[in-house]
Amino acid sequence: MRILSGIQPSGALHVGNYFGMMKPSIELQDEGDAYYFIADYHSMTSLFDAEQRRRNTREVAVDFLACGLDPEKSVFFKQSDVPEVTELAWILSSLTPMGLLERCHSFKDKKAKGVSPNHGLFAYPVLMAADILIYDSNVVPVGRDQKQHVEVTRDIALKFNQAYGETFVIPEPRIRDDVAVVPGTDGQKMSKSYNNAIELFGEQKPTRKKIMGIVTDSRPPEEPKPDADQNIALQLLKLVSTKEVSRDYEERLIRGGMGYGDLKKKLFECYWDFFSPARKRREELNADPAYVDQVLEQGALKARDLAVKVITRVRQACGLS
Repeated sequence: MRILSGIQPSGALHVGNYFGMMKPSIELQDEGDAYYFIADYHSMTSLFDAEQRRRNTREVAVDFLACGLDPEKSVFFKQSDVPEVTELAWILSSLTPMGLLERCHSFKDKKAKGVSPNHGLFAYPVLMAADILIYDSNVVPVGRDQKQHVEVTRDIALKFNQAYGETFVIPEPRIRDDVAVVPGTDGQKMSKSYNNAIELFGEQKPTRKKIMGIVTDSRPPEEPKPDADQNIALQLLKLVSTKEVSRDYEERLIRGGMGYGDLKKKLFECYWDFFSPARKRREELNADPAYVDQVLEQGALKARDLAVKVITRVRQACGLS
C-alpha cells in the first residue's frame, strides 16, 4: 500500500494542520510505503513572495520532522524537486472537463470569500491529481473537506484509463472523522487565511492570549450547558488532553459552575504540554540544517525515481513516446 499526502508552505503550521493531516500521516508510516511532500507549487496560487516561500518551505520541513515524521520510514521531499508532476498535470488537463473543476468546493469557497481567482487556483485539483497519480498512490489521508479532491482525482484517472488503457492506480481517500475539521478560535475551520489559527510552535504569551480569546457565548458560569460538546475550547481540549481530563471539563460545563476562562486556561496548559517534545526536537533540527537538507534531497531522489517510471508509462500510453 502506497500512501501519499502533501502540505502547503503557505505560512506557520497550526493545530488544524497537525490533527487534520500531519498526525494521521505520521501514524500511517508504519502501515505502508509513505510519500509525503511539501506542496510548494500549490502555494504559488496565493503566496507571491519568493523569499517567504523559501522560508516557509524550510519551516514546514523542520516542523514535520519535529512532530514525528521519520525519513527512515517515509519519503519526504519538496513537490518542485519532482518536475514530472507538472508534465503529468498538463497531460491530465487535456482530459479534465471544465464542469468538473467548476463544481469544486475549494475554488467556489475561496472565490466567495473574495480571493482573486487565477488559473492555478481553478486548476488546483488537476495538479493535486498529478501529485497523487505520479506515485501510484493507493491511499490519500485527507480531511473531510478535501475528500472531493480525491474524488476528482479518481474521475480524471478513470477518464484517462478509458481513453488510453489501464495506466493509473485508482486511489482511495482515508478520512479520520474525529478530526476531519479542526475548529479555529472563531468556530470556523482553522485556517491561516481566516486568521483564527493556533500555531504549533508559536511564542508562549501570544499563543496563550489567542487561546484565551476563543469565541464563547455569554452564558454565566453557573448556568448549566447541556450543549457543551459545541464549545470550541472543549473541542480543542479533546485533541490535546487525555479522555479523563476532557470528560471532566465537559461534565463541569454541563452541570454549570465553571467559567469559560478556567476551561481556556486548561486548554492552554494541555496544548503547551502536548507539543513540548516536538518543540525540543525542533530546536535540535534548527541547530542541524544540513540534516534537514539531506532528508529532502534523498527524499526527492526516491520520489523522482518512481515518478519517472510512471510518467514514462503515461507517455507511452497516450502516444507521446
